Amino acid sequence: MAISLILHIAGEDSIVVEVEELPKPTDQILIGNNPRYRDGKEVRNIQPEVNTVIYPWWRINFIEVLPSEQEEEVFGFYRE
Repeated sequence: MAISLILHIAGEDSIVVEVEELPKPTDQILIGNNPRYRDGKEVRNIQPEVNTVIYPWWRINFIEVLPSEQEEEVFGFYRE
């Protein structure tokens, strides 16, 4: 199952990629598939036919993990 991440890259707009597992603290790079902007548009500085990107850690400010479809099914508190 793919995990969607939002990468906040230094000096660029944030992009969404999919990974098979969360990066480990010992990793030197992050490999992501299907790069796109949050609104689904193609990333301007990546060729349209590219499916996989590799970013070194020093370029990434921080990462957000998007909830999976299973996590979205959990209901919160309801008050009448």
